[in-house]
Amino acid sequence: MRRALDIVARIKAGEASALDVLAETEALIAARDPVLNSFTSLCLQRARVEAAAVDALCAAGKPLPPLAGVPYAVKNLFDIAGEVTVAGGRVNRANPPAGADAELVRRMRAAGGVLVGALNMDEHAYGFTTENSHYGVTRNPHDASRIAGGSSGGSAAAVAGGLVPLALGSDTNGSIRVPSSLCGIFGLKPTFGRLPRTGSFPFVHSLDHLGPFAADIDDLAAVYDALQGPDASDPACAPRAAEPVGHAAPAIRGERVAVLGGWFGRQAGDAAREAVQLVAAALGAARSVEWQGAEAARSAAFLITGSEGGALHRARLMRQYEDYEPLSRDRLIAGSLMPSAWLAQAQRVRRRAHEEVMALFAGAGLDLLIAPATPVQATVAGASTLQIGGRALPLRASMGLLTQPISCIGLPVCTVPVWPAGGEPGLPIGVQLIAPPWREDLCLAAARLLARQGVAMAREPGVFA
Repeated sequence: MRRALDIVARIKAGEASALDVLAETEALIAARDPVLNSFTSLCLQRARVEAAAVDALCAAGKPLPPLAGVPYAVKNLFDIAGEVTVAGGRVNRANPPAGADAELVRRMRAAGGVLVGALNMDEHAYGFTTENSHYGVTRNPHDASRIAGGSSGGSAAAVAGGLVPLALGSDTNGSIRVPSSLCGIFGLKPTFGRLPRTGSFPFVHSLDHLGPFAADIDDLAAVYDALQGPDASDPACAPRAAEPVGHAAPAIRGERVAVLGGWFGRQAGDAAREAVQLVAAALGAARSVEWQGAEAARSAAFLITGSEGGALHRARLMRQYEDYEPLSRDRLIAGSLMPSAWLAQAQRVRRRAHEEVMALFAGAGLDLLIAPATPVQATVAGASTLQIGGRALPLRASMGLLTQPISCIGLPVCTVPVWPAGGEPGLPIGVQLIAPPWREDLCLAAARLLARQGVAMAREPGVFA
């Protein structure tokens, strides 16, 4: 599995050109993506221009940017200049091409990244499986009969499958953390407002986050640093200067780390609980704490998602109902009809939930909380339910049981891949490392520690072994 920083080192040492690396990437996509179905479109002509620009810097002896020559791809809700932003939907295909790159795509280009294409997703980011009626199912690189998770399933599968070292996605209710968990890679959902969303197709304005995926924790930190910085054109983006994490890491002290119990234990299967125990032991966490309002926060996230998402799509649903996929259109219509009093109450619950967790951090003297990322490992494509403790739950809603409460209050989370001995053979499951607002450095430091101990790691894709 290729690492982004290894590619940069090869290019700097003259062992490979950016165009060589791009050719390797094209060959991998051609060989592997017919199985995975992670890409919906390629922009290889643009990629060659970007790679050639990196090679020109090398030839001139000029300093190289931090991600020089690294191939990456983006969820197809990011604007790519000259391409139509489909956001997983057929209804968007007739839209005009984007006139400019999304802000994070622009920052990746400035950092030397080479954009190779756009990635599959649940339609309009409303789902946890990436079983898209228009663009097909994205398959899990460790077992092609299973889902990659969603809604950023193409992003996770492309990285886990070794097609690209880095990808960008979005997370409203868990759409970075769920596919990271099921595909066995690292994913970062930053603090709400940390990264600008300018030039991305919206879903739920008050919950949408953008963030990166990587197979290596140092790569994840490097791409996060390249993406940071304020942007006045996104009113939700905080006016905070970049706070690089790089290789500098705050100390992780076991007495300041705790496992989230209660809701997060009850809604987790055996493999998820085992993964949490492995992470807790490695970080020296001996305590368990309970957030009493977690279930209410999840309910609030559901209501806010339905209301805001439904309002965004209501006019087009009235005109083009048949162009929306059945899995999401009725939920959007129902959300658009939600009484305003319900939304107001959901926002009150959301505020109280944030206060509860901030009090939990402060009152218990904690820097980090540990929780499972998904209730179970990757399920078989086409399944409608998942099993937890003998209970059958609706799959498409329940894969977010453990991520939605955290989304609701906007905390930073790094999902790390763990391979429990007692789970389905050859399949990973993720663990959430949750920190207070703006402390992505703590999430990434803990993830780095777990990676150094061999507790959290990406593995070569089983489908192509």
